[in-house]
Amino acid sequence: MLTQDVRNTLFDVADLNQLKTALNRLPEVDVGEFISDLSPERRAIAFRILQKDQAIGVFEYLPPEIQEELIGALHDTQVFQIVEAMSPDDRAELFDELPAGVVKRLLQRLSAAERQATAMILGYAEGTAGRVMTTEFVQLRGGLTVEEALNKIRLTDQDKETIYYAYVTDDNHKLVQVVSLRQLLFSLPNALIHDIASDRLIKTRTDMPQEEVAQLMKRYDLLALPVVDREDRLVGIVTIDDVVDILEEEATEDIQKLAGVSGGDEAALSPPWITIRKRLPWLVGVMGLYIGAASAIAPFQKVISLVPVLAVIMPIFSNTGGTVGIQALTVTIRGLGVGEVTPKDTLKILRKEILAGLGTALCLGLTMIALSLIWAAPQERWVALVAGTVMAMNVFVAVTLGTLLPMAMKRLKLDPALISGPLLTTMLDAVGFIIFLSLISFSLKVMHLNP
Repeated sequence: MLTQDVRNTLFDVADLNQLKTALNRLPEVDVGEFISDLSPERRAIAFRILQKDQAIGVFEYLPPEIQEELIGALHDTQVFQIVEAMSPDDRAELFDELPAGVVKRLLQRLSAAERQATAMILGYAEGTAGRVMTTEFVQLRGGLTVEEALNKIRLTDQDKETIYYAYVTDDNHKLVQVVSLRQLLFSLPNALIHDIASDRLIKTRTDMPQEEVAQLMKRYDLLALPVVDREDRLVGIVTIDDVVDILEEEATEDIQKLAGVSGGDEAALSPPWITIRKRLPWLVGVMGLYIGAASAIAPFQKVISLVPVLAVIMPIFSNTGGTVGIQALTVTIRGLGVGEVTPKDTLKILRKEILAGLGTALCLGLTMIALSLIWAAPQERWVALVAGTVMAMNVFVAVTLGTLLPMAMKRLKLDPALISGPLLTTMLDAVGFIIFLSLISFSLKVMHLNP
């Protein structure tokens, strides 16, 4: 990891030869982090002084916006060499971020094999196994001996993304077996591949959502997962480094969507205009929801004027109910995201949340009663009973909505994270305020204190 001391030392190096020597000693990912922190002018210079092989590796670790910037700053020859040497999946990810004209120009300069591999990956929908797979994998024929297979890997597969699994295919490129490098190393040299390879295949289709691919690899502790097309032909593999990126991407997206960040992909150091574009639509929408919640209160203004303590109680009432709902919502979305639960488990989860909600409702209801008794004037202390009762009711509503809403979204094939925290809390506020103030109004009429 690039520490702050190392970063400061590199920043202070003025001689380019010294900087080149220092950068060549660092891992590619750390060089990429250092270059990303530089100004655009220094960034292009630092990248140009890297050795060719190192520059290719470093380029793949750079953020898309910096990759695009460097493509515009480097000579065409350098750009074409870097893009040609990239793995097909990383190249496809880069092309997703570049203008169409630049992509077309780069595609024309690629070798036929690399152009075909990249075009195939780009042909699959975003967020699917086909879009995140690489076409660089070890392929064997079942009739080879172990010695012949190892020689083949040694001579022709050294540039493949991973060699820990080799995939056995037939004459039609259909996947039939898989053999690990461990099996090859510990088998007799004259043993045939189809005799030692496993028929128990764990594979995925090109159209499987990427989060399900990650769950599948996690479940079976795989370093790579073969990807087949509709005819069961092997077209690529998803590797463990891709899965780490997928899990980070999905977790980031879900967290940001829960907070109401549009798209779920805002970086901490994004430019201000991107931050505004990602957040403002949600904020405007949430303001509209808050207007709806406020409208639920508006008819009860006279009730609030008669019972002033309500102005003190209602913010606590609102914030607590929203927090309870977000807790249930977050746990449910996380369970769906990691494959821990499915919509079939809705009743089980709801039963658990309601049972847990009993204790929560009792504690929060009693707390609300105690606070209301402290703050209310002697003639208003009857409000405490109503406040405690509605608080308990709101807890049950909160855990129910926090569980059922994401489950319903999942059943409808939609992203459960679309049920954001602000949306849920606003719904709870509106429902809670209407129930609370209606009961207060009813109580005033019963006591002949008509508003």
